[in-house]
Amino acid sequence: MNSIAKGLLKSIKCGRAAWRRSSSAHSGKQHLQKLVLGIETSCDDTGAAVVDDAGNVLGEALHCQKDVHLQSGGIIPVVAQQLHRENIEQVVKEALSLSRVSVHELSAVATTVKPGLALSLEVGLQYSLSLVDRYQKPFIPVHHMEAHALTIRLTHHVEFPFLVLLLSGGHCILAVAQGVADFLLLGQSIDIAPGDMLDKVARRLSLRKHPECRSMAGGKAIEHLAQTGSWQEHTFRVPMQQYRNCDFSFSGLQNLVNKAITQKEKEEGIQEGDILSCVKDIAAAVQHTVAVHILQRTYRAMLFCIKNGILSSKNATLVVSGGVASNQYIRKGLQTLADANDFALLCPPPRLCTDNGIMIAWNGIERLRAGLGVLHSTDGIRYEPKAPLGIDISKRVEEDSIKVPKLKKLQWLAS
Repeated sequence: MNSIAKGLLKSIKCGRAAWRRSSSAHSGKQHLQKLVLGIETSCDDTGAAVVDDAGNVLGEALHCQKDVHLQSGGIIPVVAQQLHRENIEQVVKEALSLSRVSVHELSAVATTVKPGLALSLEVGLQYSLSLVDRYQKPFIPVHHMEAHALTIRLTHHVEFPFLVLLLSGGHCILAVAQGVADFLLLGQSIDIAPGDMLDKVARRLSLRKHPECRSMAGGKAIEHLAQTGSWQEHTFRVPMQQYRNCDFSFSGLQNLVNKAITQKEKEEGIQEGDILSCVKDIAAAVQHTVAVHILQRTYRAMLFCIKNGILSSKNATLVVSGGVASNQYIRKGLQTLADANDFALLCPPPRLCTDNGIMIAWNGIERLRAGLGVLHSTDGIRYEPKAPLGIDISKRVEEDSIKVPKLKKLQWLAS
């Protein structure tokens, strides 16, 4: 472990870095229903929750590492792993205690095993396998993105099929959820995710030094400054407009933004690390370009699904989840897009859009009900840092070569 990692861990042990959220909806009645413990450690949050088959969250606990990684400007996998190891037992115990459920009463244990950071996934899987072996409980391995996609069915009455857009720091996916473990992949990022790109731009702009953004994560800082900036002051080319598919790309946009920042620093005569006078305008332009890119690909996905009878032209639903889904500028654009195409737009509450144990436990309930992937032997179970979601039909989308109408017709940009 390098000196930076050791320093961050030392600061944590001094008490500066943990945030734990817990809740309980325990009624005091004896549990006759199915109960699942969900465990999440795919990235930098250690989460656990107990959920019943009626969708009640009986107990939840979460240890968030955000403040630690904010100090280094990004997630250091070995630090994330060590913090998971230090906190997972306490987080699970807290969730069980709040739910007033013992491990003996559980119907199963569900755990994220893919995709994610290898070192982080390893901690959750090892702990869970030890737990199910000790108490002889069924084990339900969970796909992290499947869990995000199905969280909406915990908070809303949503029937299959529906279109789902997953936006986060690690993923950008368009898919159709046809069933609990039945997904059609329409498109995904071919390089980095939007949240990752926004974080990197925030670091390049040194937003942690900005008086309004010192305690904010990168994406949140961009959104905050963009509110009082003008995106028209800077024009960035929207990615992949020549490709009529549903894939995303953000690394090229990041390079364009970095070049623009360097040029502005030269014009203003400042060094890298100082705050540009036009920082709010750049933030607004970046956010706007990311939003337009996401809207264009989502629009094509809607048109493809209706054209091919994958979704009904009436009462279709677009579900948007993931940390970036909480960006209100992007959300507003998606709402306008959904309204213009007679789609209902549904989003889980913000606290369920980011990583948590509740969504993993709920995915376990969904799989338990459907009898899918419930294991009574854990031999050969491995974590998978990279794992596709569902059946990839992105080539079919590209073959259809659907032209997307100009977004200005939606009057979103002027609203």
